[in-house]
Order: sequence, then structure tokens, then C-alpha cells
Amino acid sequence: MSEHAVSCKECFTDAPLFSKVLNYGLYSDTLAEAINLMKFSGLRRLAVPLGRLLLDIEIPECDGIVPVPLSKKAIRQRGFNQSLLMARIISKNLRIPVYMDMLLKIKDTLPQVGLSAKERMKNLRKAFGVSKKINGLRLLLIDDVMTTGATARECSRALIKAGAKDVMVITLARAGMI
Repeated sequence: MSEHAVSCKECFTDAPLFSKVLNYGLYSDTLAEAINLMKFSGLRRLAVPLGRLLLDIEIPECDGIVPVPLSKKAIRQRGFNQSLLMARIISKNLRIPVYMDMLLKIKDTLPQVGLSAKERMKNLRKAFGVSKKINGLRLLLIDDVMTTGATARECSRALIKAGAKDVMVITLARAGMI
């Protein structure tokens, strides 16, 4: 397979700061239903089996795991951060530390659902910050779904700017590009 077969058009024209993206599966059918039930119906218990699916991915060598953060408002509404719950599953099984307060969502944003790729990037611009300097760490950024990559791009930008050596992204599902 060509190396270009795994890169999107956007990545060719505006290369992201993350070095790699690994997705467990496609955002469709049962996987999409399970993710939606966890996130939007509050079925927190689904984080364990969904997090275990990520263990089927060959996890690259890294110094720590960083879950994509939610805003304080979103945490209050949902009651949990699904990315953090899945990150803990990987951490426990592979003995990689989770840095749950390293990356922060510092700006409330609109939900990404229903926004175009351009709107998603604008919505998340400067929405993430880092709580402390990161000295040359290789980090694994965990999220549930990747659609346009706007979240991964903005999180990676903040982590690299703070001194991360490398950011690799792992998601449960890859959605079709908008």
C-alpha cells in the first residue's frame, strides 16, 4: 500500500504537527452506536469494552498518554470524559502513565457535530492549553472519534508548543471526512 493512501488531502496541503494517527475502526454500525450510547446517553460503562478495543492497535512507544480534554461545562453536563476513561484502560494494561491535567480545554466551543471542516478548525482555534512545560516527551493523544482531525491538530499544536517531542493520535473510530 502506498504511504499516501493513509493521508488525507488536508494533510498534504497543511501538514499537522502530530506524527501518526491510528484508528481502531470506522465510525459506522455497531461501533458508532456504542460510541454514541457512551457519549450522548451517559452509558459510562461502555468505556471499558471500548477502551479494550484500543489495545488491539499496536500502540507506539511513548512516554505518556494524554486524553483529549473536555471543557468544565462539558464535564458537568456529561459527567465524565470518555477519552480519559479509555486512556486509563490503555494505561493500566500497558503501564504507561496518563497525564490527565497536562492538556486543558481553555475555551468553551460549539459542539463539532454538524460543522464543516473549515468551521471545525475555526471553532477549535486556540481552544486548548497546556498546564506546564513538557520537556521532550513522546505523547499519545487519545480521542473517541476523528472526523476532520481539527481536534487532534489543535491539541497537538498546544502540546508541541509546550515542548512535546512527538504527538501520536489514537482514536476508536475514523469518520468520513465532511
